[in-house]
Amino acid sequence: QVQLVESGGGLVQAGGSLRLSCAASGSIFSINAMGWYRQAPGNQRELVAVITSGGSTNYHDSVKGRFTISRDNVKKMVYLQMNRLKPEDTAVYYCYADLYRSQWTRNNYWGQGTQVTVSS
Repeated sequence: QVQLVESGGGLVQAGGSLRLSCAASGSIFSINAMGWYRQAPGNQRELVAVITSGGSTNYHDSVKGRFTISRDNVKKMVYLQMNRLKPEDTAVYYCYADLYRSQWTRNNYWGQGTQVTVSS
């Protein structure tokens, strides 16, 4: 089975930084994209950032210029460097992967989530 394991969440003050990491493992044929969602209480889950296996990136407008997504294709890992954090960034952050378990089987997978809390 495919597993996504996250780390790096925590409590920081506004203006601070955090770096989230996510490792994909298990039966994986290839990875199309990996990224990060976040969900705050009462809010809809939203895509924060995504990166393809080729390195193309997209960001939610609210984090552009502050967050940077990167990946290591060999290690099957994705990272989210979060700078100049704001209280509005407080949420549970979920790693996700859009991948192929075989050349015919494409699925999305999610990590367990890691809490990011930004205090004012």
